[in-house]
Amino acid sequence: MKDVVLEKIIFTLGTSNRTFGEFVKLLQSYALEMVVDVRSFPTSKFPHFKKETLLQSLGEQGFGYYYLGRELGGYRKGGYEAYTQTLEYLAGMELLERMALRCRCAIVCAERLPWRCHRRFIGRSFQERGWKVVHILDEEKTWEDKVIDVSAENGDQSH
Repeated sequence: MKDVVLEKIIFTLGTSNRTFGEFVKLLQSYALEMVVDVRSFPTSKFPHFKKETLLQSLGEQGFGYYYLGRELGGYRKGGYEAYTQTLEYLAGMELLERMALRCRCAIVCAERLPWRCHRRFIGRSFQERGWKVVHILDEEKTWEDKVIDVSAENGDQSH
């Protein structure tokens, strides 16, 4: 029988202009094991964040790496929120959820701030499935998206 993570928690993290050392330190600080890359274009002006380099470097540091940019990457025709209703998106979510049940995963994209990135939509999908989603800003600071409760009768539409 395979070990299964009982706590349904997933993290997100932006590469931004961090050094590779800073990035690894963040992964270690939150006891993460797997980086799931959701960049549609897995390249960067920072060589250490290019897909091939990241895959090798993370492996050398003891982290897993999986690319899900085809299924969950941003920049979608018609907008990302509409894309979340497609079969391709749902298939990507199913795969990511299965991974996250087995190890501590970080959903990774380039944008540092999750509220300015499609990671917030992926995070909301996880929240709808009963997961706790932690958006990592830095070593001591996180952000949790306050999803609107559509069943609430008070009409409060704030985030």
